[in-house]
Amino acid sequence: MRKVKLDKIASSTRQIALARDVTVSDQVVARAGQVVAVRVKGRKSVYNQLEDPTGRLLELDEGDIVAGVLGSRRALRGYAGVVPDKIEKGDVLHLLNMGGVIGRCTSINPEVGPPREVEVLGSVLVFPHLGERIGVPADITQGAVPLRDDLPRCPPVIAVAGTCMNAGKTSAAARVIKHLAKTLGKRVAAAKLTGVSLRRDTLAMLDRGACDALDFADAGASSTTAGMTPRIAKGILHKLAQGEPDVILVELGDGILGEYGVQDLLRDPDIRRVTKVWIMCASDPVGAWGARELMTKVFDLPIHVMSGPATDNEVGREYVRGQLGVPALNAITQEVEFAAEVTRRLQQP
Repeated sequence: MRKVKLDKIASSTRQIALARDVTVSDQVVARAGQVVAVRVKGRKSVYNQLEDPTGRLLELDEGDIVAGVLGSRRALRGYAGVVPDKIEKGDVLHLLNMGGVIGRCTSINPEVGPPREVEVLGSVLVFPHLGERIGVPADITQGAVPLRDDLPRCPPVIAVAGTCMNAGKTSAAARVIKHLAKTLGKRVAAAKLTGVSLRRDTLAMLDRGACDALDFADAGASSTTAGMTPRIAKGILHKLAQGEPDVILVELGDGILGEYGVQDLLRDPDIRRVTKVWIMCASDPVGAWGARELMTKVFDLPIHVMSGPATDNEVGREYVRGQLGVPALNAITQEVEFAAEVTRRLQQP
């Protein structure tokens, strides 16, 4: 064990509330959720920011010592990566996202260039027993929201899904929250249930008026995959319901055909039971068509309103309304009408 002074702390570690001075062990547990200290290697001008626990974006410098979390990523418009089977001090891994999720990059997107390389210094230790000098590897499951297999009580849910990342889900979610909370005076809780750890989206929800906001990292997951999301979602919804909100808005990160476990939520009986409104964000008319086909024919679910870039102008909106039979309203340029339609659907018996 040895002492290390951290230059930067990633938002993915926020469950642990790390100080700048930490104790590090050379032994690294190669498992998602483990908190590790790494040293930044080389220089990079693109995709070179790290989100800290407050949500600030910090520029990374060569030689910075950073605390991050081991995890995987499967982003179409970003990096893909995995947690290696074995990790030793001195190994070179990669920053897979701005939230400080660390793994071995397996694929890149040309738009963001090669990933930031980091040298593993070791596992960050915590000392859970007061007065004892026995440290244990920090893990973001420590103190996390408990997972659940059931959802006995929950206020009505509005779900925002999309055809892909960057399809306008967060913008749509923020405007619904703003309308319900600030115009109608409702208590709105919010959550992001799938994706890879980054505080930006839940902070945007709070900024727009949500009384509380959680994501899967609060439930101990640095990123989500198929098979794990229903228990995470039910744990988060149960936790938010204890605050007695009038409604809970959830964003399903990535796309309905992505690899973050969205499809498991669309199929889960409890999630389907409590969700009153389904919002779909699509990037283009083809995506809008595919989303309707999947939702209605594969998942047997409605789309109550379509938004996203596919509705940026009247050409796209006419296609969605006329050819797909789905209300089409752009959350940004038609904010009032969009929020009113979602509210109308929410209030229907």
